[in-house]
Order: sequence, then structure tokens, then C-alpha cells
Amino acid sequence: MFVGAGPGDPDLLTVAACVQIQAADIIVADTKPLLDLISSPPVGALRATLVACLEDLGVGPQSTPEQRAAAVIARARDGETIARVVVGDPFLDANAAPEAAACVRMGCSFEVVPGVSLLTVVPEYAGVNLAAGGVVQFLAGPSSQPVRDGAPRIPEGDLVLALRAEMVPDLVSRALDAGRLRDEPALVTLSGASISQHSIRTTLGQLVSSVSSVAPGALVHVIVGPLAAQDRTDLDWFESKPLFGWRVLVPRTKDGGTPMTTRLRTYGAASQEVATISIERPRTPHQMDRAIRGLVDGEFEWIAFTSPNSVRAVREKIEEYGLDARAFSGLKVAAVGGATADALSAMGIEPDLVAVKDPSAAGLGKLFPEYDDHLDPINRVFVPRADIATEALTAELVHRGWEVEDVTAYRTVRAAPPPAVIREGIKAGAYDAVLFSSSSSVRNFVGIAGKPHSATIVAAIGPATAKECEAHGLRVDVLADAPTGAELADALARFAYTRRESLVAAGQRVTRPSQRSRRRRV
Repeated sequence: MFVGAGPGDPDLLTVAACVQIQAADIIVADTKPLLDLISSPPVGALRATLVACLEDLGVGPQSTPEQRAAAVIARARDGETIARVVVGDPFLDANAAPEAAACVRMGCSFEVVPGVSLLTVVPEYAGVNLAAGGVVQFLAGPSSQPVRDGAPRIPEGDLVLALRAEMVPDLVSRALDAGRLRDEPALVTLSGASISQHSIRTTLGQLVSSVSSVAPGALVHVIVGPLAAQDRTDLDWFESKPLFGWRVLVPRTKDGGTPMTTRLRTYGAASQEVATISIERPRTPHQMDRAIRGLVDGEFEWIAFTSPNSVRAVREKIEEYGLDARAFSGLKVAAVGGATADALSAMGIEPDLVAVKDPSAAGLGKLFPEYDDHLDPINRVFVPRADIATEALTAELVHRGWEVEDVTAYRTVRAAPPPAVIREGIKAGAYDAVLFSSSSSVRNFVGIAGKPHSATIVAAIGPATAKECEAHGLRVDVLADAPTGAELADALARFAYTRRESLVAAGQRVTRPSQRSRRRRV
């Protein structure tokens, strides 16, 4: 199965691509960046026993289609399906047809999942209106030449090309030989459809110097002709995103992801998650074992989850007993916040009560019904929680007449320090912002990675987290309007937009915080 992965933006993976990647027994991608794409949220859980790139299989960039096909097929047993993931569209951008033909000659059948083509995506990400041209010629493929048979047959009109950087001199030479003018407008886009995208307005004669710093083998996207001269001010939607190009640190628990990173990506940022907390089982598990047995035996009226981690802890215990979501039959379920409710939904359980406006233990307690001995046959509530959780929920439930089984379901311990390259980047101010979503994330982040550089924008999810930042000597620049990860990302985007508008109004060059002079805050 040759699967087109699009230009590298995970949001452009097709539904069919995600389905086939999830279902494959073996996944082989062209490059390591494509493997990172496969691990992104749109794809989801994988069942593959082997996930690798061609380099992992010992296949170099100069290998023949037959060598690539042989290396991939050799890893599969009879009946296993292979998802061969390629950039863009398999037959158009990736030139995968020769490899597919080699598979047939080796006795294997294949199918194709078309992908979004680089030839249309990158110009649109650069704000180019392709419909504004006359006759537009698309010349595709990092492995194909712009012209064939050695003849200088460059078409007239607008040209849209995707090619390797080292092929640009040949393109220019052939275009000039074909009679095209040196001062003809050209637009070159580097790292297209990524947060590193950069578009350069140039001419055909200066095209080679425009890509001189690009590494050989890297894809560049070139437009030659009147289209390259059009005013892109109103259509430059991608590179004008409020957080475009920002590198944002997201301290998180070691085993739990966050929807915050997805929201940051929609604003054009690249997020670097840093594990600050590791989730471990309680030192004395017998309380949890007893509570789970009571849950299965129908000893509780309610179970109240305070976090996705508490959901996972209970799920793992239930699975140890060989049970599934049916163990919750007849039990009422409460949850703190949308993320916890989503974790329950992933188990096949829809909570009866969710604290959304105030997604906290105290907020859930205020929503909980009073115990009524006429309506509630059992007055007990099971509350699995972290070892450092407050007693706010338990106290409120007791006040409302419930008997609470408050059990430590998991422990939170400080994670190991991040890799040296991340620590050095934090110290040097290489990151534009850091987003703190809890007081403990502040303490643990500073403990394992040090304080963010003075140029780094600090954002806090709420007043308590902001207070903890200030206690560690950090000035808080951004405060979320509501205590959710999405709102925190929204607040940072608003800050960045206002900052950019202020720089423009003052006639200053718009730079990211990491590009500012390394001066300390006052």
C-alpha cells in the first residue's frame, strides 16, 4: 500500500491515509520526519510490528526502486500488509511508480492511497492564487528532471515546480536556453507547508543564489512567471499566523499528551513537550485493589474521576482482572473537565456529570447531587486520585451526605531532566514561550531544566500558577481567560498578535522573542 502523506503538515493527512497506516502490519516511511508525522494525533494508535524509515532498513537516498522494494518486502511475512508512506502524492510527487512496478515483478500486489500534492499545497501555503495565471505548467517530482531527453524544452507561461535544490541550476540554464528572460519573476518557497516555511521573491537569474544555502537533497518549490509577481499581502495566510515560527515549550506529565499542542499548531507554532512529572503506581496497591473489587461487586453508587491519569489507573487495574468497561454497569460516573471526559469516552464510558465551567475537584464537588436515601440505594462514592491531590472533593461529598472511598490511584514524581540540547536551548533563550498549566509543572520544570531565559514569554493557566511562577522569579506575560490548555494557547496567540501589531505600528521589524537581544527582564 503506497500511502501519500501530503507535504508534511499532519492536518493534511487524508482520512484514508490515517486508516491504512493504523491498519498496517508494517510501516516504512521515506524519511525520519515522515515517521514523526505518523506519530502525530491525526493518525492515532498503530498496530504495526515494525515502524521504520528506509535508512533504518539500510537503503540510501541513491538506491534504485528495485533495492527499495526488496528491502521493504524482505521485512514482511505472507499475508502481512505494508504501508509504504511517501511524501506528497505517491505517483506525482514521490515518483513511487517505479518502486510499485518493482513490487509487482517480485510477486507482490499493491494499492495506492493518493495524497495531497506538493505542487498545489505549497503555493497555496505561500499565498499564491494559482487561478490568477493563464496556462500553468506543473512539473513534479524530487526524482524527475524538469525537462527530458536533454532538450531545452521549458514550457511557456507560468511554471510551478517541486524539485531538489541541486537541480535548480540545471532548471535555470535550460530556461534561459529556451529563451526565458533573466529578470522574469520567480518565487521560491523553502520548507513548504511547515512552520519553518520561508518564501523568497526573486528572479529567474537570481534563483540559484536564492537557494545556495539549502542542503543538497532538500525539496524546494519554485514558481516562475507572472504568478510569482502577484501581490500576496492579502492571501499570505500561513506565514502571517500569530505564532508562525514560534518554538513553544509545553511542560507536561511524562505519559500524558495535551490538546494544547494541537491548538498551538493551528496558530503556526512548533511545540516541544517537556516531561516534568512521571506517573507511577502507588507504593501500597492493596487499597486500590480493594476498591476495584468493590466497584465490580456493586458497592458504589458513583465513581468520580479527577484527571485522565485517574481514568488510566482504574482502567489498568480493571484490565488486570480481565474486565472491561462493562464493569461500570449500573455505576454513575463523574469527571473533572473535558480531557477527563474524553479519556472515559475512549473507554466506551459516557460520564453522567462533568465539571466544565470550573474543571477542578472543587468545581465537581459543587455540581454533585445531595445524597437522597429514597433515590440512592447506595451512599458510597469511589474517588481514585493522585497522591498529592487536595481533599476539596472529598470534603464536599461528605458535606452532601455521601460516604467517600478516597484512594490513591497513582503517584506523581519529578521526571528526569530533558536532553542536554533542550536544557541548553532553555538557558540560551532559543524558545519563544513556555506554557505552564499547573503550579507543580512550574516547580518541576525549574527543578529539572532551570529557569526560562529572560527573553522567553511566560504564560500561565491561572492565578495560582502565575503566583508560583512569580515565586520562582519569573514574570508572567500571559494569563489564560479560563483554566484549559486550549484557552492558554489562545491567550498566547492573542499576545503574539498584539505584540506584532505594536511592532508594526512603531515601524520596527517583527521578530520572535527568541530573536531579541539577550537582555534580562526588569
